[in-house]
Amino acid sequence: MPVISITLLPGYRPEAEQRLVGRVALATRSVISASSAGTTVFVNHANTYQRDGRVFTAGGPECADASALVREFLGLMEARELVAAQRMLAPDFVMNFPGNARMHRLEELLDWARGRYQRVGKVYERFDESWQDDCTVVHCDGILQGVWLDGSAFSNIRFIDRFEFAGGLIRRQDVWNDLAELRPPAAAGA
Repeated sequence: MPVISITLLPGYRPEAEQRLVGRVALATRSVISASSAGTTVFVNHANTYQRDGRVFTAGGPECADASALVREFLGLMEARELVAAQRMLAPDFVMNFPGNARMHRLEELLDWARGRYQRVGKVYERFDESWQDDCTVVHCDGILQGVWLDGSAFSNIRFIDRFEFAGGLIRRQDVWNDLAELRPPAAAGA
């Protein structure tokens, strides 16, 4: 039964502390075979500490909730609020879509999609995060629904998106889905 103690300086929001203890518990159980009920993580608060001859009285900045920001970005894209969505992207942003379609600007994506469907939306089943040294990776999956070019509706088409999030911005998006497998025959050549 692991018991983990975290000590923080003042300045963190309760939501950040809740995310921290939840993630530390998950990380611990990924290494130690322990039940959720048997894993305890708690936060101590310190008013000040000294390191390298310097005295500190406040903690550093919080990292953004990457999954929430990815969900916000996808919502802005679906609503075609491109200016707001663009502000969430790193300068070297790249996106990779099925068929080896590599793009850097949101307008490129819209041009590419025009020959595939009239409208598309996502129903999310799950968001998963993993943390690397230089970024947070967010996977989301679910189903696509929308309208083909011929006006007929589609739904229940699987998708997975993978995002790399660093420095508060999305730097990469990779997309996998079954749209091409289920396109109407008239649109298959587009």
